[in-house]
Amino acid sequence: MPLTLHAHPFSAYCQKALVALYENATPFAFRHVDFGKEADAAALAALWPFRKFPVLEDGATVVPEATIIIEHLDRHHPGPVRFLPDDADAALEARLIDRVVDNYLMTPMQKVVLDAIRPPEARDAFGVDQARAVIGTAYAWLDTRLAGREWAAGDAFSLADCGAAPGLLYADWAHPIPLRLATLRAYRTRLLARPSYARALDEARPYRHLFPLGDPGRD
Repeated sequence: MPLTLHAHPFSAYCQKALVALYENATPFAFRHVDFGKEADAAALAALWPFRKFPVLEDGATVVPEATIIIEHLDRHHPGPVRFLPDDADAALEARLIDRVVDNYLMTPMQKVVLDAIRPPEARDAFGVDQARAVIGTAYAWLDTRLAGREWAAGDAFSLADCGAAPGLLYADWAHPIPLRLATLRAYRTRLLARPSYARALDEARPYRHLFPLGDPGRD
């Protein structure tokens, strides 16, 4: 039975799962979720009551959350690219960077972006400033951590890179990476050129009008 990914092309977390699928040319069906359609929202809620995508169906098994989807693929549908190293310490490093990207880039980036669609009287300037500060801290930490590495956790593309590709794309749109962080900027460039992410990025282009801060006209 084929895999089915319930997702939207413009979502950073959905792109994270798509990168893993594209890396190994894993066959799957894409189920486009449009929250503006009641039937789509209801179908997703039936799979995952939190109504968050991506969600992967693997036969009778429902796998939510992008990180868990990638680990599921690595275990049950392995390919040439392994997303978690066999070495336990190297696997911890990949998971650490994955958590930093999700918690300290993706989450505050969403705070900045979603605040822009609030009514002016409901906006949270203080919260947005705090979110930007967290992003800045994450940028500096990653710039130091990535020194001497081609990919996030070392020489091999991993789970950490699957999330860092969309994470750094959208974070840089919302809060530009400072020019002084040359290591991080070069890493972001490598991610954008990776064929798996280049494909996901191209598929997202028709939805760029959805970005509340405006299409930056690059990447």
